[in-house]
Amino acid sequence: MTPPKIKIESLDFYYNDHRILSDINETIPENAITAILGPSGVGKSTFLSLFNRLWETTPAARAEGRVLVRFSRSFMDINAPKFSVVQLRRSVGMVFQMPNPLPMSIFNNVAFPLKLAGIKKKEEVRSRVTTAIQACGLWPEVKDRLDKKAAVLSGGQQQRLCMARALVMEPEILLLDEPTSSLDPKSGKMIEELMVRLKQRCTLIMVSHQPDQVKRIADHVIDFTPGPES
Repeated sequence: MTPPKIKIESLDFYYNDHRILSDINETIPENAITAILGPSGVGKSTFLSLFNRLWETTPAARAEGRVLVRFSRSFMDINAPKFSVVQLRRSVGMVFQMPNPLPMSIFNNVAFPLKLAGIKKKEEVRSRVTTAIQACGLWPEVKDRLDKKAAVLSGGQQQRLCMARALVMEPEILLLDEPTSSLDPKSGKMIEELMVRLKQRCTLIMVSHQPDQVKRIADHVIDFTPGPES
């Protein structure tokens, strides 16, 4: 049986006095793809933001309950006041719905998180950037133009570049908010295949509006679809 990576216990989430999520209790398996499924407006992206505390940037938002993540064999409550949000976001990468390359070269896009983390040794930076781009299957397409602006890449290539940028910090968890919804079918298929490969190295949590996609690649599903009496 796949061991748990995350445990959510009695979690409520509010914007002002409006409760978005109510009494969530879930276990997310390690080295697997967990899909969050449901219609618009039920709190899927909000739920995803719990795992890197991105919700804290929203005024009047608050979470109650515990989000326990297993780091170094022991579970830690990432909402605990003393838990470092900086360290959390180095361990939990994020890829958004729309590709968001930075206005810089392909190489510097992927290297940017290393710069923020204070990693400056050129050999280490080059090695980690190369490894991340290779992991995303993008290396053959960009290896001869790493100094070119990322804007020259296609939409599908830009999304894989964003995934490489998330992977360069070697995260234990990768969050993906509808990562294929803005892509053509061919590019979307490449992202799906990449996600399946990546679960060998990290735990993936994906928001999706596509039941067929969930059937194809998800190992575990959290369904936020309201019941008939909701």
